[in-house]
Amino acid sequence: MLRGRTVLQSSQGDKEPVYRDCVKHCVRTNCTGARLRGFQSAQPQYMALTGWTCRDDCRYQCMWTTVGLYQAEGYSVPQFHGKWPFARFLCFEEPASALASLLNGLACLLMLLRYRSTVPRQSPMYHTINAFSLVSLNAWFWSTVFHTRDTYLTEVMVTLGLRRPGVSSMVGVLLILAFTSHVSYLTFVSFDYGYNMAANASIGMVNLLWWLCWCWQNRRTLPYWWKCGLVVLLLHGLALLELLDFPPLLWILDAHAVWHLSTIPVHFLFYRFVQSLFFSLSEEKQSQEKDKLCICWEMS
Repeated sequence: MLRGRTVLQSSQGDKEPVYRDCVKHCVRTNCTGARLRGFQSAQPQYMALTGWTCRDDCRYQCMWTTVGLYQAEGYSVPQFHGKWPFARFLCFEEPASALASLLNGLACLLMLLRYRSTVPRQSPMYHTINAFSLVSLNAWFWSTVFHTRDTYLTEVMVTLGLRRPGVSSMVGVLLILAFTSHVSYLTFVSFDYGYNMAANASIGMVNLLWWLCWCWQNRRTLPYWWKCGLVVLLLHGLALLELLDFPPLLWILDAHAVWHLSTIPVHFLFYRFVQSLFFSLSEEKQSQEKDKLCICWEMS
């Protein structure tokens, strides 16, 4: 009934004739005329608002039919349309990843509010940390939306991340040009996942090395340098969880969800680092001002 276990790129399940025939039959039977009107009237409002259609419901039901046949014949669970099969909860297509993304966003928001309440606006790096936090919140928002409902728009938004590089130097200008070229290629030429992953991995490696060098160079002057190094190593190390790529446990928890869940505590460590950085810079500035006053007093 099923084809041989040929190696296909992340969408073996939706290429199966049994799946395609099931979807065609379901759409033809349930998604036209009176049956379609019945589906729409019975569909919960939250499902309609998040864009679930009759065809989407057919794909969901046929996906589980195909998974059942695979398991009955002793084959491993396949992916469908580039994703593992997940048990839908309410309107959430990937419940665990959506929840983890939401918790990351809440952790980021909580620490940003705490940072704003403890650090004066005129302090060094205040506006930089705020801008970084807002970009992070935006990224976690789209991650939550994407894992709630996977569409072309939400996929593009979460892939691009809407990251905005700084413009305070020539390096910032070059980063903007590189980022603009990257987004333009993905948007107008080809939405190439392999290219996008390679670009992100390259930038991530440069970022890792740059931060580790900064931490090492400042280890004698900043007693809390280890917090920075630990945050960088955790963020890049935890990303390796993505390589596990196993079928979801209980049809809910996969490697991607585990990765997102594991990054939640990192937000607290990062903001403790930037708070320590502020207090250190403030003490250094006060010490310099005190030295200037002493010099002026001696000269007078």
